[in-house]
Amino acid sequence: MKNITCALFDMDGVMIDTEPQYSVFWKQTGEKYKVGIANFETLIKGTTMPNILKKYFAHIPNRKINELITDHDRFEEHMSFPEIPGSIAFVQALKEQGIKVGLVTSSSDTKMDAVNKVRQFDKLFDTIVTASRVKIGKPNPECYLMAAKEIGIDPANCIVFEDSFAGLEAGNAAGMTTIGVATTHPANTLSGKCDKVINNFAGITWKDIIAD
Repeated sequence: MKNITCALFDMDGVMIDTEPQYSVFWKQTGEKYKVGIANFETLIKGTTMPNILKKYFAHIPNRKINELITDHDRFEEHMSFPEIPGSIAFVQALKEQGIKVGLVTSSSDTKMDAVNKVRQFDKLFDTIVTASRVKIGKPNPECYLMAAKEIGIDPANCIVFEDSFAGLEAGNAAGMTTIGVATTHPANTLSGKCDKVINNFAGITWKDIIAD
């Protein structure tokens, strides 16, 4: 594998196990507003809120959009942020080995503030890129390229950990090595879309990741 000196992590489904909570919310929301797309809650994984609204809710009036946003904000206020097994210890181990680490998430700053209060990711990562900092969300590579630039590492020397198809597409488009984390989608559906697939970080070492 390439000379990897920087590891970039998605948050939901990679660092924290929140995707089941989002699945329930978006399934109910899709039904409420008659989106009419099978497995809608899975399809939008890794997508920013503005892009979800623009692509899937353009058919509803503005007052309903505001109602949806309010419901979403209330939902996030009451979320819990359980750790994906081994994720935080894995990041800490990388830092001890001199690997730069960044967090790249489609979440809002408000959500990020709530997570930091519980998980202190602002102290764990060298940089954090949230949805508000980019013009175009995943699968556009802008977010990952921004994180690499801020850390000062060439994209070719970065590795991305992602659970969503959109996130893996963004990492690949950025020219980075990609690792699929099979927490949201089955491992067989991630295979072929990334360089390697892991179930979670429990018992995983850096040597396991970079081994060819």
